[in-house]
Amino acid sequence: MTKPLMPKATAMWLINNTTLTFDQIADFCGLHTLEVKAMADDMHPEKIVPLDPVMMGQLTRDEITAAEKDERKKLVMTKSAVELPAAKAKGRPRYTPVSRRQDRPDAIAWLVRNHPELTDAEIGKLVGTTKATIQAIRNRTHWNIANIKPVDPVTLGLTSQLELDLAVEKAAARKAKNAPPEAKGATLKPASDVVKEEQAEPEQESEADESQLKYDPASVFASFQRARTDGKN
Repeated sequence: MTKPLMPKATAMWLINNTTLTFDQIADFCGLHTLEVKAMADDMHPEKIVPLDPVMMGQLTRDEITAAEKDERKKLVMTKSAVELPAAKAKGRPRYTPVSRRQDRPDAIAWLVRNHPELTDAEIGKLVGTTKATIQAIRNRTHWNIANIKPVDPVTLGLTSQLELDLAVEKAAARKAKNAPPEAKGATLKPASDVVKEEQAEPEQESEADESQLKYDPASVFASFQRARTDGKN
């Protein structure tokens, strides 16, 4: 059963403002009956400020009235219109059984060799080890490096295949995102540009031919006079 957000403050309000029994209040608030009785007798070591559960939407007046008339009735918390997300458990380091801890260096060596894209943090999360150990195996400075043999961590039971696949996929996507763009090679020209160039070439050739056909009348007349003079001589 879901308990009030502030059980002691709610219990104090119910003590002061209703005729509910101590058992009913204790059951609704998740407290011990003797603690509720101590709060009612003002003998509780804490100074508690009452909190109205009706105003907080945790109880209705009708529910309280019905429970006051029947001592055997248990208070039922009003269902909230807004669904609250479930509290997530705090992340804890992966626990590795003592019998398998000696296998972690082999698993680290396998991951370093076969998946260099994984960071130290990702490897540590997969097999439950420290960055110092991973760095020592990467740099081959581990005290037992001569006896370390790469072994799949899934085979050793240090992680699941799903977790390994997700980690590798995430690392590969990050690597692809951070990779520099590839150099683009030569590409074919668009067909429209080729057609324009082919149309421009005949025009240039015709202009060159016309420039070659043009002549100077004075130079032609001079050449004719020289030829005539040479004929007389």
